[in-house]
Amino acid sequence: MLDRFIIEFDKGLRTLFAPAASVRPLPGAQLDEAALSDPEKKLAAALMRVNHSGEICAQALYQGQALTARNPTAKAALAQAAQEETEHLNWCETRIRALGSHTSYLNPLWYTGSLAIGALAGALGDKWNLGFLAETEHQVERHLAGHLERLPMADAKSRAIVTQMQQDEARHATTALEQGGVTLPLPIQQGMQLTSKIMTQAAYWV
Repeated sequence: MLDRFIIEFDKGLRTLFAPAASVRPLPGAQLDEAALSDPEKKLAAALMRVNHSGEICAQALYQGQALTARNPTAKAALAQAAQEETEHLNWCETRIRALGSHTSYLNPLWYTGSLAIGALAGALGDKWNLGFLAETEHQVERHLAGHLERLPMADAKSRAIVTQMQQDEARHATTALEQGGVTLPLPIQQGMQLTSKIMTQAAYWV
């Protein structure tokens, strides 16, 4: 148990403070940088900062869930999702830096809260654990669709990243349901939406 705690603590430090790595190439890397106005750059950077914070939350959720998951299949699904979320972290941070901005200063807060929620979800049992994963990904997928509507049309680089992220999240949700995840009760879904709204509004600015 102590070894697992040390490993997860190390993962947390790496998630928050170390550059994330990506096996896959950066989506849109081959595209030319658009000549964006200052307001467009500011908007794109803020939206990508929100996406980055969302991926911080996802990392913490999956790590918390994996700590308490019982079924090896569930753990494998969580591990695969976490790996791709790490790539999303890399992509978002790369784009934020290219736009001349910064990641959210509140990321340690998002991480800590999400880790606790993930551990609780995992402790409820694997069908609820996987259901929580599926609902999280469904909400993130809808959130990313909204960002595609708000991002400047000329910012093809940011749009390419968000599009690939959206495809990954949809696949994670499908996999979780195929592995036995259940649909969460409506009050839980609404609570998740409220928490997500608070995080996105705060991360947009700081």
